[in-house]
Amino acid sequence: MISSLFDLQMPAVQALRTDLLDEGGPKISTMRNYRFAILLYDPRNEFKLRAQIRVLTDDLKGQGWNVLAISLQRLFLDRLKREESRVLNSIVSTEHRLYTKDPNRALNHLKDKIALYIEGSDGIAKDVIALIDEFSDKHPNETNRTLIFLGRAGALYPFFRSSALLKHIDGKTRNLPVVLLYPGERRDLNALSFMDELPSDRDYRPRIYS
Repeated sequence: MISSLFDLQMPAVQALRTDLLDEGGPKISTMRNYRFAILLYDPRNEFKLRAQIRVLTDDLKGQGWNVLAISLQRLFLDRLKREESRVLNSIVSTEHRLYTKDPNRALNHLKDKIALYIEGSDGIAKDVIALIDEFSDKHPNETNRTLIFLGRAGALYPFFRSSALLKHIDGKTRNLPVVLLYPGERRDLNALSFMDELPSDRDYRPRIYS
């Protein structure tokens, strides 16, 4: 059943699966101490991608792997829930007031405020590292049979830069394979446009599956 499902898989997912299950261990990166990869997909295929990643996850778990799926959207929402209501109300009311005068000013206001919850070493990257540490502690000495998926990045558009996230978690993932599910478009060898909307970002070192 699994094999028949994989016959319908996106080429990028098929290639990732092959590299993860390589006889010599996961080879998603050519760099020994940089075990990151990006799986690029059309934002319009969000639900299809999620379904195929679930199939891949079940397949890996069936072969004894430990797989952790981290939702970047959930981490962001959890941060907002911990914030004082007066702060969130102020952000929303200011955005509404600015929007009636200039929608671009309203968006820029939101970007400035939302960045405080997402960007930097104390942003979502800190939460990702904590979850990976906790998961790794539960599965010690299983580096080559443990995988981390970072998904739901599209929910953070247009406030998110994945290249910055990868920089902040680099060297802090217990050398576990980490795959970022990236909704966007490839516009050059290492240039990606988030959600096919933002200017191309060339600041990527990971292997890109597309």
